[in-house]
Amino acid sequence: MFSRQFRNIIYDSLAKLQQPHAVFVSGPNYTDLPRKLKKSERKPWVTNINELKRRARLEKRERRAVREVTLMTPENGLLVKGLVPVAHEVFAARCVLFDCVSRVSASIQIYACRLCGEVHVGHPPHKIKTCNVVGSPTSKEHNWERGGIEHVLPIVESFHLYDRLGRAVSHNERLQVDRIPAILELCIQAGLDIPEYPTRRRDFPVYRVAGRMIDFEKRFPKDDSYGNDINAYRFWEEKKKITKDEKTLNFTYNDICGFAVQGMEAWEKMRLGASKLMQKYAVQTCGYCSEVQVGPKGHRVRQCQAFKHQMRDGQHAWQEGTIDDIIPPVYVWHVRDPKDGRPLVDGLKRYYGKLPAVMELFSQAGACVPKIYNGLKREDIVVPQLDEEKWHSRFLWCICEDGDYAPQSHMLIVWQFTPCKWRATGLQVGNLNHSFDCVELVISCYFLLAKKLLEN
Repeated sequence: MFSRQFRNIIYDSLAKLQQPHAVFVSGPNYTDLPRKLKKSERKPWVTNINELKRRARLEKRERRAVREVTLMTPENGLLVKGLVPVAHEVFAARCVLFDCVSRVSASIQIYACRLCGEVHVGHPPHKIKTCNVVGSPTSKEHNWERGGIEHVLPIVESFHLYDRLGRAVSHNERLQVDRIPAILELCIQAGLDIPEYPTRRRDFPVYRVAGRMIDFEKRFPKDDSYGNDINAYRFWEEKKKITKDEKTLNFTYNDICGFAVQGMEAWEKMRLGASKLMQKYAVQTCGYCSEVQVGPKGHRVRQCQAFKHQMRDGQHAWQEGTIDDIIPPVYVWHVRDPKDGRPLVDGLKRYYGKLPAVMELFSQAGACVPKIYNGLKREDIVVPQLDEEKWHSRFLWCICEDGDYAPQSHMLIVWQFTPCKWRATGLQVGNLNHSFDCVELVISCYFLLAKKLLEN
């Protein structure tokens, strides 16, 4: 109610101006990044906690009734046949992505902070003061050093399970079971066969009776001796050394822009395919740290050092994982013009956007960023100069709501201005002779508004 009256007062005051001005509508066309959690905060639940309690009560009632429960794939140990090609596509996209990043990073520099680990893509590194960790200087400026692929594509590891329906990895077995990338373990459980990492494939489903899993293949083994010579642990001792010829991939491009385009497609294909796999194959993550375990349940290794780990005896607080847990997007500041050569400054950081480090690396190499990331890039916002930003912060009003706008003879107070250029999210309107026209207009609107409020 108050906002509508306030807007009507502005319209009546602006109607007294002699010169007509352009209409300006500023809608929320940007995307906010997830808020950085505190050490004492838990990750948000993927499934509502009330729904999890309801499922637990239902499973408890089923355990009391001693009867056979038929499980669906992949909970019964069988593969989802429709997702086996997806697992192979995700693995192939991951190989292409790492090769493209290694080739593009040879031409575009990657920086990482020695203290807080923040990453910046491109030269020179930014001067935004966001280094706020123990041991950082009082100025909060970053201490940059040259980074590599591990800073752009961090690898999240998980224990490799020979039998995904078997018992969880205990604390005493933590040094015997191999740890591999979580995305690779997800592809193996979904149907990808890698000789270095054997896994058990069932021909008969597993049943559940009174809460216990019954495997008929163990009770009535098959005639063949498949899997007798496979060791369930210490796979790294039997890894075959991959030659240089086997590592080489066939690319259709030879320039850096071609590698960037192909890497961008591989990144999107890998994340999309992994999301499809996670809809059927469960992934567990710790609610307080970055530990991930691919499988229906988490391991029992006591290595968590996060919030209140003493109450859990060092064990992890397992919950359902997301795609960002196994493929973490490292968000970096987006550089609009890499050829400009000027670093991003701290005084204008609210005008800058962000992108995942992989996409920022490929975008600076010449690849087009998909439209779904336009809200993160925020390229529709004009970055003013430092002296203009001082005026802008003083006369920044936002009175437009729900897409409403005034007649053509009226003028809403602007959201963004630079000399000879006015722009809003999704809409660019008229040119003015100089930015001081905007300042005079805002000052005149301010006095007209104050006079109107005093009269009422």
